[in-house]
Amino acid sequence: MSTFPGFTSSETFTQVPDSFIHLVKEIDDIAELKVTLYAIWRIEHIEGHFRALCETDFETESLGMDDAEIRLGLEKSVERGTLLKAEHKADTFYFLNSPRGRLAAEAFAKGQWRESARIMSAPMRKSNIFKLYEENIGALTPLLSDMLREAEKNYPGMWFEEAFEIAVSRNIRNWKYVEAILARWKEKGKDERKDQQNPVKDADRYTDSEFSEFINRD
Repeated sequence: MSTFPGFTSSETFTQVPDSFIHLVKEIDDIAELKVTLYAIWRIEHIEGHFRALCETDFETESLGMDDAEIRLGLEKSVERGTLLKAEHKADTFYFLNSPRGRLAAEAFAKGQWRESARIMSAPMRKSNIFKLYEENIGALTPLLSDMLREAEKNYPGMWFEEAFEIAVSRNIRNWKYVEAILARWKEKGKDERKDQQNPVKDADRYTDSEFSEFINRD
């Protein structure tokens, strides 16, 4: 058994219903337990009104189970009542048995959610900007995590890697400097072709005098 290194300050936490904790003592099948916890986690992180999963959303690698075990876990979760199974024509989705989930499952079964159901929930992956920060600057804090999430809303995703690369090439490893580069691109424009040819060489444009207030700050 590998040793778990511990939880980090940069990750999100999933709310587990109190009633489920009381059910744990009754669940003696590991497949059912894994599938139910996975569903709670994934559904909580789905954006939009259609919060449900199809069978293929339960990833074998993440759960450490094969397809047959996942199907068994889903069957037992539905039988127990923690998950609801709703079908409409050729589509099948699983909902949490919560007030919102019950309403959504009923609406889906009636065909009212068919268009939304075609958009499958994407696999949960760590945001690229979080990965770039940890690889190039260091450990995240809750405050920094909020700042990075806000930056994802304000700047094109393709800019982040290059901005971090510029900061590293100048040995200025702090988020304020990276953000200043992004803000400059947004305000003054960004020559995509020129920058993509040699972003590190182009870093000389970001002079110490212009960005001095961001140097040596976290």
